[in-house]
Amino acid sequence: MAELTHKEKTKLEDLITELENIKGRHTELVTVMIPAGFNHNQVVKQLEAEKSTASNIKSKATRSAVTESLEKIIRELKTYKQTPPNGLALFAGNISEKEGIQDIQFWGIEPPKTLKIRMYRCDQTFVVDPLKEMLQIEEVYGLLTIDRQEATIGLLEGKKIQVLRSLTSGVPGKVRAGGQSSQRFHRITEGLAKEFFRRVAEEMKEIFFEMPRLKGILVGGPIPTKEEFLEEGQLVTKLKEKVMAVKDIGYVDEHGLKLLVEASQDDIAEQEIIKEKKILEKFFNTLGKESERAAYGKERVLLSLERGAAEIILISKTIDRETIKEFEEKAENISAELVIVSIETPEGEQFLNLTKGFGAILRFSLE
Repeated sequence: MAELTHKEKTKLEDLITELENIKGRHTELVTVMIPAGFNHNQVVKQLEAEKSTASNIKSKATRSAVTESLEKIIRELKTYKQTPPNGLALFAGNISEKEGIQDIQFWGIEPPKTLKIRMYRCDQTFVVDPLKEMLQIEEVYGLLTIDRQEATIGLLEGKKIQVLRSLTSGVPGKVRAGGQSSQRFHRITEGLAKEFFRRVAEEMKEIFFEMPRLKGILVGGPIPTKEEFLEEGQLVTKLKEKVMAVKDIGYVDEHGLKLLVEASQDDIAEQEIIKEKKILEKFFNTLGKESERAAYGKERVLLSLERGAAEIILISKTIDRETIKEFEEKAENISAELVIVSIETPEGEQFLNLTKGFGAILRFSLE
């Protein structure tokens, strides 16, 4: 499933924030969710029945609020000939903060991703968790860097590299204790190494085996340890089949995870962190070699939009949401692409420091 566009993500985030900030005085906030492919007429019948049930609510104010909320949702549903492709999420309720005063408001959204849950809930809060799940990054990558002494297990999620586990083996270095025969020392170290590989494989199974968003696993380390681990480490078949890149890396700590991601760029070319680095590389190269085809700073980028010169707009995620929306609308008007730049990478920080958060690659010079 494709990731959400920035506009889709922002719209959904705004709705979720608005709904989460509403707290009902009583159980008078109604949430209705209709999954993709479900007959919305059946939901209308269910809500009509719920209206009848609501007549039994003792509190007159709560009874009135629930009934009117249901009526608003039913009226909205009757405007549809069928359930939209991704389903429907509908919300209505009394948002008045004053006892005895009603202010029934309605919200409805055709979700940007497929809604799989059917729900009717009347509570003091709206249910937004199924919408929150849509904001999750669709695919993540497991990371492992390993040598005979240490291993680090991590996760690449969007632009963020996270350390999940750090393990040590107890396998002695090349210098052995005096008096040990070469063969005996070799047997001991090989036994310890195999036990270490087994522990790493168990940790990976515990972390990754039931991870539904896991797209692949990247493995790094010195030759030949990482290959030995994959051959002898008893990694379960399901995870071994997920290994999509094996790279020679000199470090096996957190820095090693970063080097592993860098070395695997071609293997995860569509991953968000790599896409961002490529677009920033294009921006910096254009600025350095064809400065007339690039702009930076809020005023210059705004001018490029107003003149229709902008091809790609880059805005740091540190910029306030209202400003981003303004630039997004202007970009849409001239069919320019808008990219939100993180500050979680060195390139993203460099972009923010140089441009104050605004950059553009131009179709033609502004001069």
